[in-house]
Amino acid sequence: MLPLLLLTACTDDGSAPKTAPSDPATPLESLSTRDLAVARVSFCPMVSPDAVKAALGAEPAASTSYDNGDPAWVTREVKDVAHEYGCTWRAKGGATARAWVFAPPITRARARDLTRSSVRRGCAKVAGPDFGSPSVTTRCRTPKGGIEVGYFGLFGDAWLSCTLGSRAEEDRADLPERTSRWCAAVVTAAGS
Repeated sequence: MLPLLLLTACTDDGSAPKTAPSDPATPLESLSTRDLAVARVSFCPMVSPDAVKAALGAEPAASTSYDNGDPAWVTREVKDVAHEYGCTWRAKGGATARAWVFAPPITRARARDLTRSSVRRGCAKVAGPDFGSPSVTTRCRTPKGGIEVGYFGLFGDAWLSCTLGSRAEEDRADLPERTSRWCAAVVTAAGS
């Protein structure tokens, strides 16, 4: 089964993998992510629009994406040349869904460092399902008083990150569950 999975995760022309959209109701806990491979290519067009809408709780009001080598905002304060493939969707109410995969291959040793550095200032490591191996789940306070839940992990040699944040109080109670479904859709899009 593994050779077949690896073949479906790649294309011979280097373009993004083709996949059917995942069901936006599938939680991450229902996926066996330890054996999934993620392609280190642009995957944003493969993310289901229904999954984006379900994650945000509304139609996206804005979206951006970037590819390896593009100028991009890599943090809130730093614009640089991206060495990753990433996408962001925002709703009018402030919910933000993001996902990105590093372009260069990542070793297991580097992935262990990345799991530690993903728990940045204002964040706490929290219990969560596997998101590759190794992986980490975080809950962070955002600069504007919101909450962001994130999954970060290694899939084969690809480091994949997936976050969902909200500023609205009413969205915070179900944020972990919505993030689980969001990141299941992301890993399905990036890994198929």
